[in-house]
Amino acid sequence: MMNTKFIVKLNRLGKRTAEYVQRTDRIPLRTTTNRELALVMGKFTAEDVAKSVETARCKAEIVSIEVAA
Repeated sequence: MMNTKFIVKLNRLGKRTAEYVQRTDRIPLRTTTNRELALVMGKFTAEDVAKSVETARCKAEIVSIEVAA
């Protein structure tokens, strides 16, 4: 059985690789380039994080991934 989980992907201006939000309980947010290490969160939490992180130099998007239950 597969479940859908959500992560927040950050595309920063000037960087080639995308980063994923790993932790949301600290300021500033901890990010990683490894998608598997990223914190898998619920959709509502991911939407809040994406809205708060997005700036003119950083584009945030919510990515859904399929994981085995």
